[in-house]
Amino acid sequence: MDKTLTFRGEAPMRVNKWLAQEGVCSRREAEGLIEAGQIEIDGAAVSEPGHKIAPGQTLTLSPRAGAALSRKISIVLNKPIGIVSGTPEGDQVPAVRLLTRRALHGRSAIVPGRRHKLAPLGRLDQDSRGLLILSEDGVLAKALVGPSSELAKSYIVRVRGEVSEAALGRLRHGLSLDGRRLKRARVERLGAQTLSFVLREGRNRQIRRMCDLVGVRVIDLKREQIGPVELGALPEGKWRPLSSPERSALISAAAKNPSGTRRG
Repeated sequence: MDKTLTFRGEAPMRVNKWLAQEGVCSRREAEGLIEAGQIEIDGAAVSEPGHKIAPGQTLTLSPRAGAALSRKISIVLNKPIGIVSGTPEGDQVPAVRLLTRRALHGRSAIVPGRRHKLAPLGRLDQDSRGLLILSEDGVLAKALVGPSSELAKSYIVRVRGEVSEAALGRLRHGLSLDGRRLKRARVERLGAQTLSFVLREGRNRQIRRMCDLVGVRVIDLKREQIGPVELGALPEGKWRPLSSPERSALISAAAKNPSGTRRG
């Protein structure tokens, strides 16, 4: 079945830009679909990459284009300690190796295979665990790890050492890494040795290095949430597909808060 969308903007916009904003595909993917003759506007084929759609016009993706885009999969994984998010070195085990039918939690029409080029959308160190999203979706990647992406990411962290009120204040705002001041973080005490962190940036081993700077050591770090997507009850070492509503919510959250400054 064809996929149709009606442009509700107030002024004409380039088709590739609009489709990217709608979360349909990336700009580059849209240009490829245009070149392949897979996009029509009000029944007429679009042939120029720079073509603009006007308010009230309806865009139609061919069944072939819709099928190609729907084959792009995204995965939610509860990554255990000892597994690397991205490209392994030596005898390291990459996260994609856990994406087997046996490790599937729930149901999925597709189990990732060699034809899928899944990449981690945001780092999660080998000695950390929890929520990891892997995807071959360019639009989703831009929302999560693009240059302007600062979606909130939530962590539960157990530490060794005394966490004073002064240390909490510095963790929230006042630290620098690699010569650059860190953005304000939300850090709360959950117990004597347990903290919650909400970050809107992703420096290398950021939480561990922040804690080192205030004299405490991280002994366990678990990511619980990325934007509106939660780890929930997904067992460790298991995976599930990212749902369409979750994908839309992630893209929408990134679009509404491009600076990452969520209020409330």
